[in-house]
Amino acid sequence: MRKVSRRGYEESDKRFFSPKELIRLKKAKEEVEYLISRDYKLDPVVTFVSNRYQFSNRQRDCLKRAVCTLDSLNLRKSKRLSIEEINQQIIYIDGFNLIITIEVALSDGTLIVGSDENIRDLAGLRGTYKIIDKTEKALELIGKCLDDYNCKKAVFYLDSPVSNSGNLKCEILESAKNWTTEVEVNLVNNADVILERMDNVVTSDAVIIDKCESYFNLNKKIIEKYIDESNLINLNK
Repeated sequence: MRKVSRRGYEESDKRFFSPKELIRLKKAKEEVEYLISRDYKLDPVVTFVSNRYQFSNRQRDCLKRAVCTLDSLNLRKSKRLSIEEINQQIIYIDGFNLIITIEVALSDGTLIVGSDENIRDLAGLRGTYKIIDKTEKALELIGKCLDDYNCKKAVFYLDSPVSNSGNLKCEILESAKNWTTEVEVNLVNNADVILERMDNVVTSDAVIIDKCESYFNLNKKIIEKYIDESNLINLNK
């Protein structure tokens, strides 16, 4: 029995994303998107706007995950696959990206709905990962959704330098014994470099989405379909 853990949950988020703060964040988001759509760089713009509003680091990270230029928005929409388009197809999954997002959703952690409709977390894991009590359920929901959508095969890519990547591979393969979808798990040095050259990619990573041929918004489908009480912060109009 694993110790109960809440991935991406912080008590202070109740204050940082209160109704009053959401009004300010929505206004700030409009200002950031106005500037980055005119070729200003994202990081300095977020810093400039956030300093004006005196936002916390969590609020600044929220803005970075929420905003998108108009050109990028149109590009991402053109690459997004429908459920019908992944029927009997092989899909290529950004493993840590997908699994961590679902773990955060199951933990009632804060999730950000971007302008591009992709859901991103604020877990902030950098090279470290630990299997938690939510991992098994997250994998169960992923497998259920893949089977529901009649995927032919799911190929997971995990960054091998990240701690416990080998253990997570074993967890995925063990869970997949109950799936109809065929599963393959690859440990690679840098999953992003591989995925950004592919089509039928599953990720919410903006850099990969902008470079890959096509992608499927799986984490949004899973959260909407199976996780009723996820803590979604939506700054879109």
